[in-house]
Parts: sequence; structure tokens; C-alpha cells
Amino acid sequence: MAHWTTFEKETERETKRLVACISGVEDEEDQNFQLALKFAWSNFRFHRFLDVDSHKVQRSISGIYEKLMVHSDVVKAESWTKLTEEFLNSPLPNTDGVKSDAHYSLVSLLLFLSESPLHTNFTERPRIKEAEAKDDFDWAKYLREDEDIDDGPYPDTPEWSEEESEDEDSQQPISRVDSGIQLDRTPQEDQDNNNKTVPVTWTVGEPGARVWLEQNVVTPYWVTHAPRFPHSLHLHSNLLNVWDQHLYNTDPLYLPEEKAFVTETQVIRETLWLLSGVKKHFIFQHHDGKVIVRNNVVVTHLTSNCLRSVLEHIAVYGQAVFRLQKFIDEVTGYSSEPCPPSSGSSHGSKKASEPPFRTYQAFVWALNKYFTSFKEELTTIEREIICNDETVTLSAVLERLHPHLVQIKVLHKVFCTGVAEVPHETPNVVRASHLLNTLYKAIIEYDSVGEASEQAVALLFSLWTETVRPYLEIVDEWIFYGHLFDPAKEFIIQRNKDVPVNHRDFWYATYTLYSVSETADGQEKLSDAASGSSGGDPGSGSKQLTMVSFLKPVLKQIIMAGKSMQLLKNLDRTEREPTEKSCRDAERKSLYALFLESVQSRLCSQEDSPAEGVTEQQATRRSLIKMQSIIKQHLQIEDVHDPLLAINFARLYLEQSDFHERFSGGDFIVDRSSQAVTCQTFELTLRSCLYPHIQRRYIECCGNLMQTLKKDYKLLEYLQAMRNYFLLEAGDTMYDFYTSIFEKAQEKECWQQLSFLNVQLQEAVGQRHPEDSSRLSIFLENMDPARKKHPVNNLEVLTLCYKVPWPVDIVISSECQKIYNQVFLLLLQIKWAKYSLDKLRFSDFEDVSKKQEGAACEEVKVKDSRNQQIHRMCLLRVKLMHFVNSLHNYIMTRILHSTGLEFQHQVQEAKDLDQLIKIHYRYLATIHDRCLLREKVSFVKEAIMKVLNLVLIFSDRWQAGFGAWKIESIDKMESDFKNCHMFLVTILNKAVCRGSFPHLESLALSLMAGFEQC
Repeated sequence: MAHWTTFEKETERETKRLVACISGVEDEEDQNFQLALKFAWSNFRFHRFLDVDSHKVQRSISGIYEKLMVHSDVVKAESWTKLTEEFLNSPLPNTDGVKSDAHYSLVSLLLFLSESPLHTNFTERPRIKEAEAKDDFDWAKYLREDEDIDDGPYPDTPEWSEEESEDEDSQQPISRVDSGIQLDRTPQEDQDNNNKTVPVTWTVGEPGARVWLEQNVVTPYWVTHAPRFPHSLHLHSNLLNVWDQHLYNTDPLYLPEEKAFVTETQVIRETLWLLSGVKKHFIFQHHDGKVIVRNNVVVTHLTSNCLRSVLEHIAVYGQAVFRLQKFIDEVTGYSSEPCPPSSGSSHGSKKASEPPFRTYQAFVWALNKYFTSFKEELTTIEREIICNDETVTLSAVLERLHPHLVQIKVLHKVFCTGVAEVPHETPNVVRASHLLNTLYKAIIEYDSVGEASEQAVALLFSLWTETVRPYLEIVDEWIFYGHLFDPAKEFIIQRNKDVPVNHRDFWYATYTLYSVSETADGQEKLSDAASGSSGGDPGSGSKQLTMVSFLKPVLKQIIMAGKSMQLLKNLDRTEREPTEKSCRDAERKSLYALFLESVQSRLCSQEDSPAEGVTEQQATRRSLIKMQSIIKQHLQIEDVHDPLLAINFARLYLEQSDFHERFSGGDFIVDRSSQAVTCQTFELTLRSCLYPHIQRRYIECCGNLMQTLKKDYKLLEYLQAMRNYFLLEAGDTMYDFYTSIFEKAQEKECWQQLSFLNVQLQEAVGQRHPEDSSRLSIFLENMDPARKKHPVNNLEVLTLCYKVPWPVDIVISSECQKIYNQVFLLLLQIKWAKYSLDKLRFSDFEDVSKKQEGAACEEVKVKDSRNQQIHRMCLLRVKLMHFVNSLHNYIMTRILHSTGLEFQHQVQEAKDLDQLIKIHYRYLATIHDRCLLREKVSFVKEAIMKVLNLVLIFSDRWQAGFGAWKIESIDKMESDFKNCHMFLVTILNKAVCRGSFPHLESLALSLMAGFEQC
């Protein structure tokens, strides 16, 4: 342990004593002793304790005081309050200030060590402060020990003392010229100064000492009728007098005004004070929020107009600083040192009930950081002026501050556009998004200029990275933990708390996306893009306020990841492996930290790139020339002849590696709507440093949710069940159900009984799919009596219902089941017509033929007419059967089967739940349209329904027997069928020829094959 420090050796010794005292083991070689020693050393070396909370300590102190007062220990309570306050306000060694963390840490330690402060007998003992020992050591003699000091011609003259009488003190007054320039005095001025001596009558520590210093050390140029300060009689130092004399001689109406003379150093110092945020000045004045220059302020070596033009230029920047500083004070609650935005959700404000939202706090924090460095620069300049080592002029100071003044102008422009011009009653979401959007556009605007605005781009980018921090923290909290924490409602996506997570409308109505655009009448509209509703919010006709631009490329991914994570959080899967999850969360970096690391690595890689030297520079120059020639040719195509524009475009796309291959191709067309054409360096930074992290989280969250729904919640099985029962893919099961209905209807029995229908459905489903028997049910709805005239419409009272559990009902919603029911009813109607035709037999006419064989000869003519009628009925049955079979095959094979195969393939490739929902809706819309259920083609469906109704009438008359129908009814049925058949063939052929409905081609060809020309 020879390399150990003394502190480490003492710590080792005290640790061993601690272990021996607590454990009772005295043998240091004991294994238990060594284990305890290692444990203690590990905690001393590597454990980090939280900082003391001063508020908790203060509450403990107040609590003890209240308890002492309750127990009537008044003396004890007063001593407790006095001693604690005295300690907290006393300085500590190696600690700056009072009431520091060190003070509260010691008080906290004493509170922890105390057992029962209330039951302790305490009597305050008087403490006698030790008088400070007077240091009689002659430090001046000690420090000048090796120096040869020239005491002048009168070495015995005593030193000047403040305590001399006034009559003995007749020397020159102490005067000071702030400019630091050596005064060139004339004998007349020396004589005048001798006549205006001011006796020194102050002593350090007296109440009037500071007043004396302000009145005598610095010339009080800010008071009325201030005394003139001495200056040189050189021509350059009296330019103001020369100019006034010239005006007096040339203008007879010229009247000299009273002037307040100041030195250039005083002007410089007031300029520095103005830019540092000081409000009280003499040269500059604040009036109604504006900084103006006093009219009568002059310097001897400049004309008043020249000085005023310079000071007005400075006043513009001073007013910008004043407005920015005022905004900082308003947001931070007039705090001189605002805390970082991440340390708390809200800071003090003018209105305690309405604290500023976090985006403004972050923006103010970034501004404060910049002004801190700016004020350090101003302080450095002022110290150089005080040291007076070299001449400092106003022009030199302005030249030195020029980069800062340009940056202040940029900041003030962003502040005016992004903050000041937004009305106060505007919602926080609009104000925050508009501020971020203003910064985003400003960066792109200055970045497009090129090298001339590198400093402005760097400043704005650092400002943007600080301001965007709350937004990225909200996104991070949402996509990683499923919790959208936005108490101030500043994020463009807001949670609707009225809809719980386990509600079937969670995916559609839980979150609201706010986008703000400018309407035609100058009013702003807040649109709700997530739920589809919108509401007007009248504004004040200000400039356009739009949604946050930098989130647009990944907005969908953020919404999908956030909703997926919240849904996963509430599923059973989220309860598994909590220990592993907490460990991963502890190791995880926030989205903002990952973004900063990516930006840092990107900047470092760009800084390290010049390692190749001249060869890379030459290659870049050759590439630039080549790019310039290529872009010049493409610009000439658009009748644009601008070589400077070609150079800038070439520089813009030079860093894209695939640009030459894309742009030099003969068939390349510039898409002006593409973001790649207007892509700047800042947008490239976002694409490479921010968007990939969001994209990876989106893929992870949505993939986990899809896997959970498919495996744990059997999403695919439920989708298959919907096709089995509603689209009749489970043919054997549903055949048993609907044939029982058709048989009842054919026998003219009442089948519209809810109990009968549910019993038949349960029996049919329970035999082959018992797991679905409890989920399926059927209901009867009321129908318009006018529609009951047609038999085929009687099936419209049926409504099949399938109970889908949560969260599968997010995909299979009640609206989806309505579409399924429409297709289900159409299929039932077709099945009914097909069933009715299939049940008809030619043997039904054999009895009629046998009876006709035994008839007399005079009845031969009647027999021939009856055979002709039977033949026509058989031909009509065949035609109707061909029509129904063609329609049935078209819907069951061409529509439902092929579309179902495409749907299953798309479901397997769906990446997120929203995409799956859209695939399912698109599938239902496709089969709804292709089954001719859309309102636009309702006339086609009506023609088909007429044919199906004709089939049912035909079946009834067939079964009624030969004597129940007449030749006129056969003629009418043939005529109606022919008209409907001709109409459908004509309509379908026109649609197929136009190419608008290619899926109808098979149906059109099939119907045309059975159509006979008249």
C-alpha cells in the first residue's frame, strides 16, 4: 500500500474500525471480516448518493419547531429556530455562499443521527466569539525586502492620511477620465483646476463614503449641468466645437443647444451595459418598450449627427437584447439563473396558475446559455477598458462584437416570428409547433445561403436542438413506455382521456392530431386529423402557422409506435418478465441522447474527412465542375440561364453519392414535389440522426404488437371465422343452417322466429366448430312492408352477429360486421334461388302426362298445348338455372375466393396494426363493390334481384302443379327474364369494354353465352 495516499490509508483504518464495531469480529483475517470490509469499501468508492433536498430539510426543521411549540417548549423552539438559521447563514470553509448544499447536508446528517429531539433536555449555552487577532506583521516591508525603493527627494515626508484637517488639505482633487487617454492640459486649465479643488472628507466605512465616491471619482455626466471634463486642445479632439462654430458662422438662425458631454469610454461602457441587459442608462433611454438615444449627448471628437447614427445603430441591437431578456425573465419568473428544462416540468411564471410550457422553457434555456457567453465577452471587454493597457475605441468594440450582433439579429428575428407575433390566447400546441417550425425554416433558409451564414446556422441549430428537447422527450416517453405525458398540451398529438385503452374505439378515437393551417378568410383552423373531426378556432389573422415540419416524415411511425406501445402495455404480455424489462430500461438511452450522439458522430466524421489532403480537394473540384455542366444543361431545358444557380445546385448535391448516376441519365425527370430535390444539410442531418431511431422503435413496437395479436389473441383465426360464417366459406356448416330456412319457406311455414333461427344456427355450428357456437347469434330486424311484396326480400330481416373479443374488435369492428352482413344476405338470396331451382324435378309432370294418355281424341289439341307449356316451363327453368349458377360461381370463386387469397397474403405482410386495419377495410370494400352492392351500381343489383325474385315465383308455380298457372303467366315470366337478362348483358359488356371493371368479364361472358337473340 505504498502507493496509497494518506486519505486512503486513514479511510482504510477507519473502515476496519467500523466493521469491527458493527459486526463484533475483531480478527481481520477472518473471512466474514474481509467480506464486510470489501462491501464497505465498494459502497465508499462506487456508490453515489443523491444530493440533499433543501426543501425536505426545511420542512423537517419547521416540523420540529411546530412539535416543540405544541409541547409548550417555547424556549427550546426559539433556540432551535435561531441556531438553525444562524448556521444556515454562516459561511463554511471551502464553500461559497450561504444556505448551500453543504449546509443542508450537515443539518440532514444531524437530523438522521438524532433520536428524539422532543424528549432531549437542552439549555442553550452562551457562546463568546473569539476576537480576531490583529495582524501586526509588516507585509509591505516583507514583500519589498529585495527591492531598491526610491523614496524621492523627501524620504522623511509622512504618508498621506485621511484624518488630516481640511485647512491642511489643499492639494489637487482626485479626478479621473474614463477614456484612459493621457490628458494634454494647458496651463490655463491647470489654473482653473487649482481654483476648483474639492477637499477629501470621507473615510472608508462611513455611511456617505459610497456617495462621495460616486460624486468625485467618476465625473457625474448623467446629472443636469454636469461639469465639463478636461480634454486636449488638439484639432481632432475638438471636432464638435469646430463644427458648431461652422454652423454658427454659416447659419444665422442656428441656436446652440445645451449638451451633455461624455467621453468615448463612457459611451463604450454604456453600450456594453445596454447589450448586457441593464435597463437604466443615461445615453440610452427605454420608452414604451423601445430603446432611444438621448438627443443632447455629445463627444468632443465627433459631430452630433455622426455620434447619433452610431448610437441608433447600437440601440437597435439593445432593443433586441431587451426584448429577448424580457421574454427570458417572463418565462423564468424573473430568475437570474434558469434551470435546465429537463429538471422540472414547469418553472415560475408571472401567472402561478398558468406556468409556461416546456417548449418555451427549453427555448429560453437555450437563449440564456447564449446570453451567458455573450455577457462573458462583454465583461472581458469592460475589464480591458478598466485595465487601460491599450486604447479601446467604440469602432473597435463594435467590430469585435460584430459576429455577436449578427447572431442577436438572427435570434431577434426568430423570436419575433416564432413567439412575439403569436397571440397570447393561442393554444399551446399552436405556439410550440409554430416556434419549432420557425426555427426549422430559419435553419433551412440560412443553410441555403452557403458558407456566408455558417455561424448563423450553427447558432440556430444549437438553439433548435435545445428547443426540440421537450418534444423528443414526449415522443420518447410515448413510443418506449406507451405514456403520452403532455400536461401543458403543447404536443401536436394529444390523448383523449374519455376513451379507455380496452375500448373497441381505442385505435380511432384515443389520440388527436392537431394541424394548423390558414383559411381563406384569414382565420386559423385547428383540424383533428386523427379522429376525422374538425373545429374552427378563430385567430387574429397572423402569418401562417403550420404543423411541426421536422416530424412530418416520421409522424405516422410515431403515432403507430405510440399507440402500439400503449396497447401492448395493457395486454397480458406486458406483465411478463418485469425484472428483465426494468434492467433494459435502466440501460436504455433516451431518444434525445441518441439524437445528440448521432449528430456528434456525424459532425466528427465530417471534421475528420480532410485526412486525404490535396487529392480529395482536387477530386471535389473536378466533381463540382462536372456537376455544374450537367445541371446547366438541365436548367437550359427549363429556359433558365443562370450560371450561379447551376454552381449552387452542384454544391448542394455534391455530397450525394448516387447523384451523378441519377441526374446524368437521359430519362431522369426532376420531381419538384419531392423532398429530395430541396434537401438541405439540416434535413440530411435529421434523416441520418433522428429518423432512424424512430423508425427502429416503430418496427420493434408494431412487430411485437402484431406478433402478440396473431399468436396470443388468435387474430388470424377470428378473421377466418368471419369468412367462414359470413362469406359461407364453411359450406357444410352454413348449408345445414340456411337449408332449414329454405325448407320452411318452401313449405309456406313461418321461419321468422328468433328461437328457431338460433337453434338451427347453434346446431349447425356446434357440430363442426363448437368453439364458435357461443359467439354466433342471429337477430331479426324490422323491414319496410312495401318490400315484403317480393319474396326474395324476406331474407333482409336476418342479421348475423359474431362476438369478437378485445383487442381483436379493433380490427373486426361493428362497421365491418355490417359490410359482412350485406354480403351474407346477398349470398343467402342467391343460395335461396339456387336451392329453389335445384329442388324442382321433371317427374312432377309425369302424372299429368299419364292422365292425358287416357283422354279422348277430341282432347288431343288440348294435350298438345299442355305439352308445349310444360316444355316452355322446362326451358325457362334451364335458363334461370344457368343465370343463377353463373352469378353464384362468379361471386363464390372469382370474387370471394381469389380476393380472400390476396387478403391472407397481405395480412401476413402487414407491419403494423393500422396497416392491417386498412388491409381489412380494403378487402371488405373490394368484395362489397365486386358484389355489386355499391350505391353507384344499385340499378344492376335491382335487375339481379328481379331475376332472383322471378326464380322464387317460378319455383312456387312449378310446385303448385300444371293447373295452377296459365299461359299468360309463362309469357310474362319469359318476357321479364329476357328484359333483365338483356339489360345485364348490355351493361356488363359496356363496363368490360371500358376496362373499368375487369373482374366482371367472366360474369359478362357467362351471361352472354346463355342469352338468346330474339
